[in-house]
Amino acid sequence: MSKPLIFVETYGCQQNEADSEKILGTAISKGYEKAERKQDADLIIINTCAIREHAELRALSGAGQLKHLKQAKPSLLIGMCGCMVQQEHRMEDIKKRYPYVDFVFGTNKLSSFADILDEVKASEKRGFFVESYQENPGDICEGMPVCRSSSSKAYVSVMYGCNNFCSYCVVPYVRGRERSRKCADVINEVKTLTENGYREITLLGQNVNSYGKDTGEGVNFSELIRRLCALDGDFVLKFMTSHPKDASHELIDVIADNPKCAKQFHLPLQSGSNSILKAMNRKYTREKYLETVEYMRYRIPDIVLTSDIIVGFPGETDRDFEDTLDIMRTVGFDNVYSFIYSMRRGTPAAQMTNQISDEIKKERMSRLLELQCEISTQKNQALVGKVLKGVIEGESKSNPKKWSAHSTSGKLIHFDRPENPDEYLGKFADIRITEAKAIMLYGEIEKIYN
Repeated sequence: MSKPLIFVETYGCQQNEADSEKILGTAISKGYEKAERKQDADLIIINTCAIREHAELRALSGAGQLKHLKQAKPSLLIGMCGCMVQQEHRMEDIKKRYPYVDFVFGTNKLSSFADILDEVKASEKRGFFVESYQENPGDICEGMPVCRSSSSKAYVSVMYGCNNFCSYCVVPYVRGRERSRKCADVINEVKTLTENGYREITLLGQNVNSYGKDTGEGVNFSELIRRLCALDGDFVLKFMTSHPKDASHELIDVIADNPKCAKQFHLPLQSGSNSILKAMNRKYTREKYLETVEYMRYRIPDIVLTSDIIVGFPGETDRDFEDTLDIMRTVGFDNVYSFIYSMRRGTPAAQMTNQISDEIKKERMSRLLELQCEISTQKNQALVGKVLKGVIEGESKSNPKKWSAHSTSGKLIHFDRPENPDEYLGKFADIRITEAKAIMLYGEIEKIYN
C-alpha cells in the first residue's frame, strides 16, 4: 500500500522555510512521503507570512486555488500555519471565507504539529489551534524531525521572536518575544550537519545578534559564532537577520578573524533619515549606521553588504527620501531588498495620519531601484576576472541551460552545466568571473574541492 503524500507551500522568510522543513520532517516521521506536486497530495500545508499585505494576499490566493482540489478529492486535508494566521482578523477570514481549509495552527504551535495532525485526522470537524503569545509564550522546538530542502545548505534557527517593536512591524505579535536556544543544542545541530557534508550553514533569528540574552549561559552571538567556527570540517557560516543597534565591533571582529565566517553582512537600514528612523522606533541614527559600516570596511575591506529599505513610510518627505538615496550612494550596497511601506493592522505606524500616497511611493521606489541597479552593476563589474569560492547548487532556477552557485559572500553565479554533474553538486568550487550584471555573475569553474 502506498504512503500518503504531503505538499508544503511556503511564503515569506528563511525562518518560514526552516519551519516548513520541520513540518515536512514531522509528517514523514508519521508515515507520509513528500509530494512533488500539490495535485498529488493527501495533505497540503500552506505556511504563511504577514510581514507585508502582499505576502498575505499571495498566501490567501494560494489557499483559494486549492478549492477545486478539495472538490475533486474530498479526503484531501488542507492546513494553514505561519505568521498570517496568528492575526485574529486573518483567522476570521479563513474561518468564514475558506471553509475547505480543515485546520489552522499558529507559530507557537509548531512543536505540537504531530499531535495536531493526529487530532485532525481523527476528527470530522475543522480545527483551529491558534493562541496568542500572551496565552502561550512559545517554546523552543528541539528534537523535531527535519526534512531539509538541500543536501549542501542548511538553515539553523538559533532564536525565535523579537523584542524590538519597530513601529511598522508585526513580528513581535506573531512570533512572540525573543527566545534563544541553548548554546550546546545549536553546536550539536551544526556539528551533525557539517559531519554529514553540509557546506553552508545559515543561522536564523528575527534579530540574531540578540542571541543569548535570555539563556543565562553567558554566551552572546559573537561567542556562539566563535565556538561554531572551531568545529572541524570545511564549511562556511552565515547568519541573518541583524539589527544595526546590536551590530557590535565584537561581532565584526569575529567575522574578520574567522575564515569560516562568510564575508557578508545583511544590515537592514530601512531609512537614511533620522526623523523617519525615530518614527520607526529603530533605536539608531544614520550616523551610528555609517560608523558601523565604516568599521566593517576597515576590518573586512571586501565585505559584501546588503540591506532592507522601506519606501514611503508615513511622514516621509522628499528630504527624508533623499537622505536614503544619499546613504545608499555613501555605503554602496551590493544589493538592497526594497519594499513599499505596507500598513500592518495593530502596529503604531498604521495609526499615523500622515500616510504617503501610492503615486509618491511608486515614484520613489522607481528612483531607488534605478540607483541600486547602477550601484550593483558597478560592484559586480569590479569582480570580473576574479575568482570566487562558492557552493554549487545545480540547475539554475531562472535559466535551465545553466547551473548556479552562490559565492560564500552571497553572490549568485551562473556557469555552463558540467559534463559530470554528480561530481560537482553540493561541493565548493573556485569560479572565475567572466561577466557581470546587476543581479548575477557569470563564470567558469576552475577548481572543485572534494
